[in-house]
Amino acid sequence: MALFTELPVYKLGYDLLIQTYERTAIFSREYKYTMGERLKNETTDMLINIYKANKSKKDNREQYIDQARQNVEVVRLLLRICKDLKVIGMKGFVALNIQVEELSKQLASWQKYTAGVHTKE
Repeated sequence: MALFTELPVYKLGYDLLIQTYERTAIFSREYKYTMGERLKNETTDMLINIYKANKSKKDNREQYIDQARQNVEVVRLLLRICKDLKVIGMKGFVALNIQVEELSKQLASWQKYTAGVHTKE
């Protein structure tokens, strides 16, 4: 089993978490403690689910990957709301959304691989 910190999906998730913290730090007071906190919590939960998926037995791995994918979709939704409310600029939105999209692809591939391993056993 690979060290979780070496997984590309973990590294990308960690980078997204750091970027989220940096960008939400400049949110106006009105959104910092609502949308900003929700974004940080959801991104943190996603990273924890990636860790749990890597550390869990094959039987439970798929559920954690699915939870991480759900976290990614909530982050995507929250970013869209922030952009539409003009809490985050287009440049910041695009930068974060590229990371979200790549994470989504990696998690989908991991889930497909895990499901394939399950059916072979």
